[in-house]
Amino acid sequence: MKPRVSVQDSALRNGNFSLRIDPVRSEDAGLYEAWVAYNTKVQSCQVELGVITVTLSPPSPVVENEPLSLSCNSSHRASLVETRWFHNGHLVPTSTTFCSSHGALSILRPAMSDAGSWRCQLRYSDNEIISATYNLQILGFDGPTNPVVYAASGSAAD
Repeated sequence: MKPRVSVQDSALRNGNFSLRIDPVRSEDAGLYEAWVAYNTKVQSCQVELGVITVTLSPPSPVVENEPLSLSCNSSHRASLVETRWFHNGHLVPTSTTFCSSHGALSILRPAMSDAGSWRCQLRYSDNEIISATYNLQILGFDGPTNPVVYAASGSAAD
């Protein structure tokens, strides 16, 4: 897993034997075990790493008015009960524009206003709630709805 994995050598003296993985990949999910021997003592711990991924289809760049899908998947073993999507912190209701099904959100005609932070929240049968965020960028025209712009002679126009 090198060079994505590191241990803070300076923290070992304080009893912190944390493992850092950056960036985490979906294949990193699983059980991790640490053994630390100090003098005659041996300490051990186990930690299970769960991974959640948000993927965009088709991949970036997203073009305004071209359909897209955001998918949210987790390594959690329980049955998925509910998926909720939030845009810039606000719950997104299912509508003719936003269709949610089995951890995926389809946006049929994405607009510039759909850019920003999207968070999926997965709730499982064991009541575990897991979420992840994706920053969606959309290429498009973010100008006036009327294609005619008037400017005074001698001034600047944007």
